[in-house]
Amino acid sequence: MNKLVSEIIENLHPSSINGQRKNVLQTLIDFIQSKVDNNEEIRLNFICTHNSRRSHISQVWAQTMAYHFGINNVFCYSGGTEATALFPMVAKTLQNSGFEVGKISENDNPVYSIKYAKNEHPVIGFSKKFDNAFNPKSDFAAIMTCSQADAGCPFIAGAEKRIPITFDDPKAFDNTPQQAEKYNERSLQIATELHYVFSQINS
Repeated sequence: MNKLVSEIIENLHPSSINGQRKNVLQTLIDFIQSKVDNNEEIRLNFICTHNSRRSHISQVWAQTMAYHFGINNVFCYSGGTEATALFPMVAKTLQNSGFEVGKISENDNPVYSIKYAKNEHPVIGFSKKFDNAFNPKSDFAAIMTCSQADAGCPFIAGAEKRIPITFDDPKAFDNTPQQAEKYNERSLQIATELHYVFSQINS
């Protein structure tokens, strides 16, 4: 694993997660554990309104934590209720956290390659609707990372389980002096909670 990514993981504090939040995360833990127990592939689709910030950060950290804890056959995706573009500050935040981030294409909705380890397949990041052909059609958990998508998308076709795990939007701090700090703060929160989730899995 990339050195800085590994260092960040080692310095997370999952013990800081309160009991109420752990209850929210338990449904995802149960979904992953049931797949592991049945030796089935684990498909996680993180869904937000614009697929530009929280859903991408969650996708990347979930894939990273699965690798860190040696949970095999985990495939992480992301999508939105509409497609926009991966917000540049997200790419920068992940890069500052030790991920190797490269642009594969340059357009209004660029495609990014995001690597947590030199010899592992990169996470491919670009904005898309949750039912885009790039994403799974069935047998996946739809994890709603924002309250708007959770409220606006009561039904996700093909989802085996729909799990609301919402995060505050760092977009609130765009174009402010606190922008970089708040994006990093949200990234670390997501990393911490997904660390806790995958640490609970018995493989």
